[in-house]
Amino acid sequence: MLFYLSSLLQNFFGPARLLQSYAVLISLALYTGFFASVLLIPRLCGWLPQDRGREFSINAEAAKGKPTGTGIIFISICVIIVFFFAPLNISQIILLVLTWLAMQTGFLDDRSAVSWGEYRKGILDLAISFAASVTLYYLREPLFWLPFISGPIAIHPAVFIAISTAILWISINTTNCTDGVDGLSGTLALIALIAMGVIFYFIMGHVDISRYLLVPHLEDGAQWAVIIFAFCGCLMGYLWHNAYPSKVLMGDAGSRALGFFIGVCVMVAGNPFLLLVTSTIILVNGGTGLVKVALLRFFKIRILSSVRFPLHDHMRKNLSWSPTQVLIKFMIMQVLVTIALLGVFFKIR
Repeated sequence: MLFYLSSLLQNFFGPARLLQSYAVLISLALYTGFFASVLLIPRLCGWLPQDRGREFSINAEAAKGKPTGTGIIFISICVIIVFFFAPLNISQIILLVLTWLAMQTGFLDDRSAVSWGEYRKGILDLAISFAASVTLYYLREPLFWLPFISGPIAIHPAVFIAISTAILWISINTTNCTDGVDGLSGTLALIALIAMGVIFYFIMGHVDISRYLLVPHLEDGAQWAVIIFAFCGCLMGYLWHNAYPSKVLMGDAGSRALGFFIGVCVMVAGNPFLLLVTSTIILVNGGTGLVKVALLRFFKIRILSSVRFPLHDHMRKNLSWSPTQVLIKFMIMQVLVTIALLGVFFKIR
């Protein structure tokens, strides 16, 4: 909205043309999201449900009674800010609506007196992921670029939708599983979003740099950067209150929406392997446990019997790491992985 309004305002006030600069819009969206979340979360969290303590979770009593489902606040703030600052196309609008719906399904679970079953949540995640995949296919060019391959690859519709749906579903559920230590899921998601924002704005959104690195140029890459950094600002505002010891919890409302949106960014970029760049520690921490449970439940195959999952629970219970140690060490590992894989994926082609 502001982007288009500036074209009218600059006829009366010259500096208004700055509002057509994506760098300016990114900064405004980031800071507006941060301050809005910092100010509004304490004022609105009294309306949120209280955490009931996770079964089998380490130190569940510390979280019990705290406001949970804060994702409904900062994700909603983010969507409003994005519509105000970013020039949006139809695919971006649909994907933002689906992100809000992913948040809403999580919030309904957060406030439910009886936790929703795994299958019910899994089916809802699958339906939203499929809808997003169809949107991505029909409203964007269905091409993949892959590590170590210099040219884009055309993808059959069924293959594209299947891969995209799987990536989105995995990202939703592994991010959700990582939400068990104050600030952990939010911080790792923040690293993922910053990485994708840099990729969209400085690499894929730049004609010359994308050509030099032999990756597709995204004409709306800068628009996506505005959206992503709006999410970053709102997420940082939430982390301001979620830093150990936390005052509020994002709940499924936050973790599922963030996981979904990270997966969307990966698929918009056109390289499913970028999920490793953004979320390796999230995948290892939460995804390995999902694999372990699935193998045991459906195939009666038992693996890693001595390891507690999510992995952050193992570190706290078996290695006696404090919550702060888990957060800092996992964060350091993700930053190291992100930097290394960015170099490999974009330069070795």
